[in-house]
Amino acid sequence: MADTIFKKIIAGEIPAHKVYEDAHVLAILDIGPLSRGHTLVIPKEPAETLDQLSDESAAALGRVLPRLCRAVLAVTGVRDYNVLENNGHAAHQAVRHVHFHIIPKPSEREGLGVGWPAVSLGSDAPELAARIRAAVTAA
Repeated sequence: MADTIFKKIIAGEIPAHKVYEDAHVLAILDIGPLSRGHTLVIPKEPAETLDQLSDESAAALGRVLPRLCRAVLAVTGVRDYNVLENNGHAAHQAVRHVHFHIIPKPSEREGLGVGWPAVSLGSDAPELAARIRAAVTAA
């Protein structure tokens, strides 16, 4: 995995506004926030995409994400928020290291804007679901 800004922040080579840290996870304020309190939650394990992350690091993220969301909401006074995680360039991942965004949504104009170009579920849905179930078992 290439050196990333997150790897350098985790190593202490670049300063950041830390809001949480444990053996597996670092959370910092985003330097280009979409809204006040926009927080990044980063596993310390170097993995580019979520599917490459170990179960141990994924579990550590799962344990801390709700607590961090509660803290961001309590401090900002916002009730609505997005948790976002992108995987790969085409999916808008800007830094090639797994990271979650906690983005408070104080109003329609502030925070994350999302387009959702939904399509119909295809006639192959039963087969697709069965294939995904089998892949989960094999993973």
